[in-house]
Amino acid sequence: MPILLLEGILLMAMIAIAISIIVGRKLLSATIIYCAFSLAAMILYTIAGAADVAFTEAIIGTISTVYFIIAIKSIRKSSLKSDGENNISDDISEREEDGK
Repeated sequence: MPILLLEGILLMAMIAIAISIIVGRKLLSATIIYCAFSLAAMILYTIAGAADVAFTEAIIGTISTVYFIIAIKSIRKSSLKSDGENNISDDISEREEDGK
């Protein structure tokens, strides 16, 4: 009976985690919460006796979380560069208009 209760708690936690991922506004926090979802799924698979699936979930969850974080960081860097370039070109065009 205690294992059934633990499985129920983990399933409810996974539902709550999934809702918080969907509702969350920031990509980085959603990625970290996704890692928690993967951890809860891994524990649930281990309790169910599927050690091979739990191991696969741990590997895939870790790798995908790292890739998501790298992608978010690279998107932010590229958007900062493009914003900086746009601001410089706007400044130059404003200076040219003032000089006319």
